[in-house]
Amino acid sequence: MNTQVEASTSVFDVVKQVFSVVFVVAGVAAFYYFSEVPLLYRVLGLVVVALIVVGMMLTTGVGRNIWGFVLESKQEVRKVVWPTREETFRTTLLVFGMVFIVGLILWLLDMFLFWGVRLLTGQGG
Repeated sequence: MNTQVEASTSVFDVVKQVFSVVFVVAGVAAFYYFSEVPLLYRVLGLVVVALIVVGMMLTTGVGRNIWGFVLESKQEVRKVVWPTREETFRTTLLVFGMVFIVGLILWLLDMFLFWGVRLLTGQGG
């Protein structure tokens, strides 16, 4: 990962961020205000507003940092050595087996403790 010193936020970036919030609020308000318009058109309008807002946010310093993080994350995911199908299957079976065994042990412990409490309190024999 790149370590960079954060630059101070410019006034223009703050203005773009404020307009982004205003556009999102206006888009949601328009979605409900135009309730007589078919749902498909309202959803498409909301998607267009969301794309405009995302595009506007990517031009800010924060947006560029987030986009850089996404690109670096994609590079890191490519470096991961993923398990084979056989390894995944064996590990899953092992987990299921251990959960069953621990559940059985806890059930037996609960049964014996319940039996002991009933014996001590004189409620059964």
